[in-house]
Amino acid sequence: MDDELLTPDEVAARLRATPRFVRRLVAERRIAFVKVGRLVRFEASAVTAYIDRNRVVPMTRAQLRGYLGEVA
Repeated sequence: MDDELLTPDEVAARLRATPRFVRRLVAERRIAFVKVGRLVRFEASAVTAYIDRNRVVPMTRAQLRGYLGEVA
């Protein structure tokens, strides 16, 4: 296993968020985590995957119009 396990505080620092936000991600099962006894730890790759899943890419106006036409 090459991935280093990170604490919730370390994940919060990487995301530039609060530890409370990380606890909420865990409670809502929105980020992969590992239980070590009663401790919660995160693989660095899981944090990277969470960031990639939530990435928002810019759209041109034409793409936006097409997208809104599909969902309307």
